[in-house]
Amino acid sequence: MPSGVIADGRIDAPPIRAAGETLLSLENICKEFPGVKALQGVHFNLRRGEVHAVCGENGAGKSTLMKIISGVYAPTSGRLVYKGQPCSFASPLEAEAVGIAIIHQELNLIPHLSVAENIYLAREPRRGFFVDRKALRANAKACLDRLGVAIDPDRLVRELSVAQCQMVEIAKALSLDAQVLIMDEPTSSLTEQETRLLFKVIHDLRASGVGIVYISHRLDEMAEIVDRVTVLRDGRYIATDDFAATSVDAIVARMVGRSLEEKFPERRARPTTDVILSARGLTRHRVFQDIDFDLYRGEILGFAGLMGAGRTEVARAIFGADTLDAGTVSLEGRVLDIRSPRDAIKAGLAYLSEDRKAQGLAVKMPVDANMTLANMEAVSNRFGVIDFTRHAEVAKEYIDLLSIKTPSPDQPVRLLSGGNQQKIIIGKWLFRQSRVLIFDEPTRGIDVGAKFAIYQIMDELAAKGIGVILISSELPEILGMTDRVAVFHHGRIAGVLETAATSQEEIMHFASGYGRPAGRG
Repeated sequence: MPSGVIADGRIDAPPIRAAGETLLSLENICKEFPGVKALQGVHFNLRRGEVHAVCGENGAGKSTLMKIISGVYAPTSGRLVYKGQPCSFASPLEAEAVGIAIIHQELNLIPHLSVAENIYLAREPRRGFFVDRKALRANAKACLDRLGVAIDPDRLVRELSVAQCQMVEIAKALSLDAQVLIMDEPTSSLTEQETRLLFKVIHDLRASGVGIVYISHRLDEMAEIVDRVTVLRDGRYIATDDFAATSVDAIVARMVGRSLEEKFPERRARPTTDVILSARGLTRHRVFQDIDFDLYRGEILGFAGLMGAGRTEVARAIFGADTLDAGTVSLEGRVLDIRSPRDAIKAGLAYLSEDRKAQGLAVKMPVDANMTLANMEAVSNRFGVIDFTRHAEVAKEYIDLLSIKTPSPDQPVRLLSGGNQQKIIIGKWLFRQSRVLIFDEPTRGIDVGAKFAIYQIMDELAAKGIGVILISSELPEILGMTDRVAVFHHGRIAGVLETAATSQEEIMHFASGYGRPAGRG
């Protein structure tokens, strides 16, 4: 039983006396893993009724710190104080029992259970010995309604998009009535409209006295909700400031140890008039219809749209992960017969999935094995025997190129931060040397410094004549990195816009089904 926790799961501590009083504090926290010092002497405190942001590059220790608060990890040394009492948790269930909940960056839902069952997993309302299904559904619907999302509580989680799963995770945390709520990249897969709904919920929670720890790489959105900000760098505490008294530039400088004046690199690539990939009449019944577009050699084409508009679904179908009911895909003028991802890879297509953990990585395998997984023949002899010297050279090349933070190429991928995991997937497809790369939310959960590096890589690929499709929920990213943008609405392409001649407002008009806004030609 954790220190300070009495038998019924409550903390035996004096009640909070006033709004703004310290609710949670961490003192001189250290955490070591084999070969890695993840945290060294970190301090942090959270007040009742505030939103406290924790910022840092990938590998800075943010997620590790949150896992210590929520009972996933025990600190190697240091002290956690909750409501005035020294405390420790042996599991997330113990933390939840006293009012601490976390929304993880990596989704933790059970695919074959319903939305309602996931929200109230192990806490189902009961009637005698049986689950009260009616109450379960009603309670889950109330949580989803609070978020303003239309998701059927009876729907299986495996049928949902990543963005919808993110909303279910948030609803699950709300159902706990937590006093401390940790949000680890909660908007990473949400559209602007969905983010607005989440911010309203955050304002309501803060007003009710809940303390919220907020982790996000989207620093520009923090001004609307954040009261204070703590910066970590390389597992160490750097500073804590009132958000109103600092600036995004100052936060970034502390995160990376240098100023970062530009968000996007100057584009060197210029698209040609040579069509490299062509889609005609792509249809998957009840998902998307009559999708037509051309991708030019050396172009970065954006896919934009609201949640459920069909962007990812089209990409998956092109890559052979889902079946098309109609339509053709042509690469360099040749119609492809793609029945599986293996066919797509052989044809020269690559897909960087938005769900890296489930679809992009073998998380129990080491970094070097993941890096070569899509191109084993390039590191093997003609008898299929792996050339381990070549294998090691490839891994080192892409670890250095992408600045992947890992103690060694032998490190299991599951022990790396989400951002470094994302970089490994990019390295895998770069090594494959595909002719068309589809990046689905490639900077989701990636810090500002790493984002810039990934943008540079995308531009370099386009400059080499590769066709790039960028699917992103971040409109500044779409406007900063693409040549044209195809805007999706309800499974159709509502318009294809020249990026240099459009705006966020015009994209949102098309995404919302209103077409070109008034006053535009």
